Amino acid sequence: MSAPSRAEVAGLATRIDDDFRAFVDDAGFPCLAGKGVVHRDSYGLGVYGALGARTRRLAHDLAAFAASTPAGSLAAFVAVFPRRAPADEASFERRLWRQLDRLHADDAPGAGWDPHVSDDPADPRFAFSFAGCAMFVVGLHPHSSRQARRFAWPALVFNPHAQFERLRAEGRFERLRAMVREREIALQGSINPNLADFGEKSEARQYSGRETPADWRCPFHVRHP
Repeated sequence: MSAPSRAEVAGLATRIDDDFRAFVDDAGFPCLAGKGVVHRDSYGLGVYGALGARTRRLAHDLAAFAASTPAGSLAAFVAVFPRRAPADEASFERRLWRQLDRLHADDAPGAGWDPHVSDDPADPRFAFSFAGCAMFVVGLHPHSSRQARRFAWPALVFNPHAQFERLRAEGRFERLRAMVREREIALQGSINPNLADFGEKSEARQYSGRETPADWRCPFHVRHP
């Protein structure tokens, strides 16, 4: 089978971007911050191969996003993986962490972990960091048990932590969080049981969207120089 042409790749990217905008624009979609990002066109979107595979292009694109995004601004980077979609939630979770591990391996040696967060997935102040920027990762895929995560394509949405800290500093975070949770209850009938505020419980449990058991251990480990 021949490799897809540049035009075919561009056409797929346009289709996926249209799908993502429609997904977020849906009246029932609960995340108001996500709606704001799409309405302001303050997001980047890249299409890659299979989730969990090593891709230096993703590392390059995510580093460029981190470098070009003003601290505290409402923004996101959406990485979509249309090839060989995971068959279920557990498979998606495994491949999500494999992808983050490979991204970490491709991080610039001098970037370091964002000093505002912990690099220990068991720590309540843990967050994934890339290019020195802490990011909250939201996994999306067709088999998610959470309707708000049930996107047609496997994807990882990288949200800079600094935007949440800015909302807290401005006194807007608690109100926004309450509104989002009300909307999720209206959509699903419940909030995700893994939800917790930063500093209360490691956010690693939230990335995949799967309800993790009490004895779950994050498979991600930071490589210290």
